[in-house]
Amino acid sequence: VQLQASGGGSAQPGGSLRLSCAVSGLDPYVIGWFRQAPGKQVEGVGCFSISDSKTHYVDSVKGRFALSRAEAKNTVYLQMNDLKPEDTAVYFCATDPSPVPCAPILMTNPRGMDIWGKGTQVTVSS
Repeated sequence: VQLQASGGGSAQPGGSLRLSCAVSGLDPYVIGWFRQAPGKQVEGVGCFSISDSKTHYVDSVKGRFALSRAEAKNTVYLQMNDLKPEDTAVYFCATDPSPVPCAPILMTNPRGMDIWGKGTQVTVSS
């Protein structure tokens, strides 16, 4: 099983970036996005349920970030708009072979996901 996250980079405050996460070797139930800022713990960003396209976001990104399904199988996009300096972090996508629900508890418990991809750096600064 492999997860490939891509699309990171630099943006100015108020700018946008789009990340993608492609899962191979597994048909996931949910794909979650997490991030880790320097000196901080991993925190949840949002999750996408593959079967019904249900999404959940943490409060700090609601209304600014959006998850959507890509045309490629088992690939989701994380569209990040109105970026803020506090969004600067390494972003990871993760999944699990079991039917983990896309729900608030997943965002507060990253260890609920067993399979992680390499992170992609997002830097927001002027």
